[in-house]
Amino acid sequence: MKASIGNRIVLIGAGDVGIAYAYALVNQGLADHLAIIDHDKLVGEVMDLNHGVVWAPSPTLVTEGTYSDCTDATMVVICAGAAQKPGETRIDLVGKNMTLFEKIVGDVMATGFDGILLVATNPVDILTQAAWRYSGLPASQVIGSGTVLDSARFRFMLGEHYGVAPMSVHASIIGEHGDTELPVFSSANVSGVPLRRDLDGDPAKRERLTQIFTETRDAAYRIIDSKGSTSYGIGMGLARITRAILRNEQVSLPVSTLLRGEYGQEGIYIGVPAVIGRTGVQRVVELELDETERQQFARSANALRAVSEQFAVLR
Repeated sequence: MKASIGNRIVLIGAGDVGIAYAYALVNQGLADHLAIIDHDKLVGEVMDLNHGVVWAPSPTLVTEGTYSDCTDATMVVICAGAAQKPGETRIDLVGKNMTLFEKIVGDVMATGFDGILLVATNPVDILTQAAWRYSGLPASQVIGSGTVLDSARFRFMLGEHYGVAPMSVHASIIGEHGDTELPVFSSANVSGVPLRRDLDGDPAKRERLTQIFTETRDAAYRIIDSKGSTSYGIGMGLARITRAILRNEQVSLPVSTLLRGEYGQEGIYIGVPAVIGRTGVQRVVELELDETERQQFARSANALRAVSEQFAVLR
């Protein structure tokens, strides 16, 4: 992996998700240079973001980008693609986005890019697998946003239920970023207290916690029906992954990464906790799942594998 001068991030796609991510980057002062590649309303977005830099903790140069900016970039973040519409699942987007993705990744790699490729476009697990195949980069350098948003939603809703800040909730959603995802109740805790106590001791509490997961899983559909897209949550989630990379934090985050035998799965990109640092994914964190969770995770992986095989993105 090449070293770059400063921290340049190239963002491809200035739709709702891309601009929410760009705003989070500028607001948190994470990058030295943010170059944005898109076609629509880009001049205005770049101007508007630059006008907020004065209030940021450190200055970020925001520019209209070209693929040449990828050459020495630390990261390329792909948010471009067809958005999920009301009534669509994330898997419904595969056909729409695969051709576009092959061209985007090809254009990025033609510049000699050798940084971290972060994918947010849905269906994110499938398209991250495709990006790995198209790019030829090591799997550690190709990361999807995975279940980072799902896990954040879950922690927020559990925090509301228990009356604590979501930062005091430690719980993960793993699997597909989509309808087959699952909560890992067996290792979750709130302020250090295992959720197993509520799950095992009171059927009514188990039912409520299961309902909270269902609301988490289906939150995107409610948000899309209400405002047309999800943007702020995923934008901040992408910024969190970016901070872990740029600052070499070596923190565990639930992202889409390649499994090589972990969780009993081989050769598939799927959302699991992974240690993230400057060189990308350093290792997968293998949670100890109970039997039900293992079966649910295998079902999620098999669903993703079937779609990946259909669109020939496995390698």
